[in-house]
Amino acid sequence: MSGHCCDHDHAPAATSSPRYRRVLWAALLINAGMALVEIVSSRLTGSVSLLADAADFLGDAANYGVSLWALGVAAVWRARTAWLKGLSMSLYGLGVLAVAGWQWRQGGTPQAISMGLVGALALAANLSVAVMLYAFREGDANMRAVWLCTRNDAIGNVAVLVAAALVVLTGQAWPDLVVAVGMAALALTGGVSVMRQAQAELRWEQGQPQRAKGCP
Repeated sequence: MSGHCCDHDHAPAATSSPRYRRVLWAALLINAGMALVEIVSSRLTGSVSLLADAADFLGDAANYGVSLWALGVAAVWRARTAWLKGLSMSLYGLGVLAVAGWQWRQGGTPQAISMGLVGALALAANLSVAVMLYAFREGDANMRAVWLCTRNDAIGNVAVLVAAALVVLTGQAWPDLVVAVGMAALALTGGVSVMRQAQAELRWEQGQPQRAKGCP
């Protein structure tokens, strides 16, 4: 550990690098674009898992934007931002569960072929983001939230492809709904994990009242 009183307030070297900032901008643009694609596709195919994935892409785009803002602020604000992102991940999970329940009551079978094609495009987009972010997967809660969102997205995309194949084989909607519930579970567990780490970082920061004295 460093002996300098202000070291912990500065952003980690990785997060302050121009490369990390460029990666976040690229991730933001990719996620915003895919959100629009999946919103339209979900309405055309009737797939609740694509709709859930579209909401996830939108949430991730917002998370990357918040992460860009958090790069230049003190550690305590980065932790608070990460806590809010964890909360948003958890709320997203609850929202997906609500949509899945509504779709189950409405009935209907999604268009599996179109659903699979869009799922494959989404997987390619998320894998490209995951490759860019892999080097930054460790660090504070803010970085962990960014990585978990990307990881969960890629897992969800694979699940959408499996669901599309099962819809073709069974002619029923239940695989689409099962995937939506699984995506909700990923969001909930990931959100809780980020919130716990952020809370621990906040406790550490608040337990160091003398650390900021004398800092520029």
